[in-house]
Amino acid sequence: MSDRLLKDGVDLISYTNILELVLPSSSSSSYSLPPLPPPIPTATCMHLRFYNHERILGSGPDATVVYAVERTSSTSGAGFGNVIVYDNLLRAGVEPDSPIIGRNQGMGVGSSLAENSGLTNFQLVFTAGKYNGSSLSLQGLFPVAPLGTVFERTITGGTGKFRLARGYLLTTEVHATNTTLTGQLDAYIAFR
Repeated sequence: MSDRLLKDGVDLISYTNILELVLPSSSSSSYSLPPLPPPIPTATCMHLRFYNHERILGSGPDATVVYAVERTSSTSGAGFGNVIVYDNLLRAGVEPDSPIIGRNQGMGVGSSLAENSGLTNFQLVFTAGKYNGSSLSLQGLFPVAPLGTVFERTITGGTGKFRLARGYLLTTEVHATNTTLTGQLDAYIAFR
């Protein structure tokens, strides 16, 4: 029993035995450890602000948000089991004619039985300016809430200049009409 530990009726191989299985004995000279990877440079941190311009669900043929699956009737799309897809414009400003800097492309799933939120998974794809060709990957809950409510989602990765990105995105819906919704997006990003 010196080589094994007994815990909750299950035999566990001791740490020493695991090392013996992984690393050959010292008499074997043909094995060498792989080289260490190069050091990771210090992360760059930044804050970016841009605006999501959406033609809301049900706003006609120009809508940038549509149902992929409409299981439950809901004006917000957050009906439990509903799936929406979207391809919204990212603009430099809140004005509808401000320069386009990219697209917000993704999907949302009504994930709350109370129908007050949905899970979103999306990409912010930059198509102009300094970050052209780069993107950020995000996910998190999108609450059905009054204009001005701030909510947070997670930056889970990125491409191009945002490779290995981590961080968070604060979203505030700042302007709405019968057919449009504009959100202020504040991205706090750490990347290599």
